[in-house]
Amino acid sequence: MAYKSIDVQPVSGALGAEVLGADLTQDLDNETWDDIHQAFLDHIVLIFRDQDLSIERHKEVGRRFGPLHLHPLVKTKIPEHPEILLVEKEADEKVAAGGVWHSDVSFGQEPPLGSLLYAEVLPPYGGDTMWANQYLAYETLSDGMKAMLEGLNALHGMTSYWQKDGPRHGDQKRTVNIDFDKVAAMEPAVHPIVRTHPETGRKALYINPAFTMHIEGMTEEESKPILDYLYKHSTRPEFTCRLRWSPGTLGIWDNRCTMHLPINDYAGHRRRMRRVTVQGDRPH
Repeated sequence: MAYKSIDVQPVSGALGAEVLGADLTQDLDNETWDDIHQAFLDHIVLIFRDQDLSIERHKEVGRRFGPLHLHPLVKTKIPEHPEILLVEKEADEKVAAGGVWHSDVSFGQEPPLGSLLYAEVLPPYGGDTMWANQYLAYETLSDGMKAMLEGLNALHGMTSYWQKDGPRHGDQKRTVNIDFDKVAAMEPAVHPIVRTHPETGRKALYINPAFTMHIEGMTEEESKPILDYLYKHSTRPEFTCRLRWSPGTLGIWDNRCTMHLPINDYAGHRRRMRRVTVQGDRPH
């Protein structure tokens, strides 16, 4: 698709594009923002390089996509900016935040529309992020599998992996400052396994190995082979793109039709990212 005010260059055949000709530190006109929003719907992941974004400007860019979301479980590290989530891994830490394929806050009743992640401090190598297109994941299922999944819901929550006695407790508490008392009190959210995107009308798989617990009406044991197949299918290499960050890069993605994976391959080095998240609606 041609855009009037920006140049959009795809980075893979599945999803993702670099946007050229947009300086997000400046006040852009409505035509440019309309193009950016259309490119967001078209390409699902947008990459803006060399953006010198202050915290305030980062939030302003986020608000162009909708009201900002406050994470229900993370204690902010910047009290004067509760909308900002710092995602950082120190050189002596082994576990990275969100280190499995996931969709941000799918355990919420109204999960975020999207996220805007900004690179502040990067390791000398590694630390890339991958995304997987969940439209393609759904559309390439067999007709029989689509029919079986139609009408099924899944429970999403902070699974045992994330609880106080789980393997990620110490590292996640330090890395992203999770409030584990709130984790223990949180009720699971119930979402359709196949959701319809509210703006494009396309169907996408909406499950992820970080937060999906089991299929509603089934035990975890019964659900596991179905979910394991869907996780493997939905992250096939041909459904993905990969971003090599550089300082000042902003990545924006649509949480409603993607999963993403931060790659933890930079042991002994620091990585600090700053995230703004946009409010979404209840999946249907």
